[in-house]
Amino acid sequence: MFKTNYFLFVFLIFVCITNISCAQDKEAEPIPSLVGKNILMVYGGWEGHQPDVFTEKVSKWLISEGANVTISDSLGVYIQEKLMNNTDLIILYYTQGNITEDQFEGLNNAIKNGTGLAGCHGGLADSFHESQDYEYIIGGQWVSHPGGKIPSYQVHIYDSNDPITQGITDFEMKNTEQYYMHIDPNNKVLATTSFTKDQHYWIEGAIIPLSWKRYHGEGRVFYLSIGHDPKDFDTYEAWQLLTRGIKWASESKYHVKENLLKPLYSKN
Repeated sequence: MFKTNYFLFVFLIFVCITNISCAQDKEAEPIPSLVGKNILMVYGGWEGHQPDVFTEKVSKWLISEGANVTISDSLGVYIQEKLMNNTDLIILYYTQGNITEDQFEGLNNAIKNGTGLAGCHGGLADSFHESQDYEYIIGGQWVSHPGGKIPSYQVHIYDSNDPITQGITDFEMKNTEQYYMHIDPNNKVLATTSFTKDQHYWIEGAIIPLSWKRYHGEGRVFYLSIGHDPKDFDTYEAWQLLTRGIKWASESKYHVKENLLKPLYSKN
């Protein structure tokens, strides 16, 4: 009897270890490849964010990863139906500015049909203020950067099991802007940042999402609020978040849609 119980115990331990190992392997799925992906980079708007410098930096990396890259400084590219239908991912860095109805419809339809969208800072979340439908796609909107460029702030990895954040630990950003944002509470949040009373006492302790992912229709959407200056991405962890998010967003057309809705105010 003792031997039977002993072997049963050993067997159960083995099963548990195997299941844990499998679960870890599942979480550790590799970040997708960009080889052969068709990527459209669109830049412009307020020149203070150096959209041309950002685009050059990211486009060089995309090409080194094997992607087919098209670059445009005009929102008119969105009405080129053939190009948009063949695009796997759009990377947008266009602060402020205005988008026409037909340009927005071209962008919106592409994303709803499976083209991914990725971007950062004001280049994605401080764009086209007159278009509420655009803000609906992004899942968040810039509100303020208290103090402008500040000496430093902390980034907290909120979901360390996601492939985009896996292996990245909390880190510090220096001499740049910290975005205070209004957010769709259904986003899947990847990283956050908290505020002090140094600039505005009433936001002391406020925690604001810094990076998230979501879907708009069939298209994956990735956002990161870091990126006031392209040099921000000299910080290793910031560059990893951006590039992994880009890779994730490029896969909409090649994977079954995930359920990423994370309702903050769901019923208990």
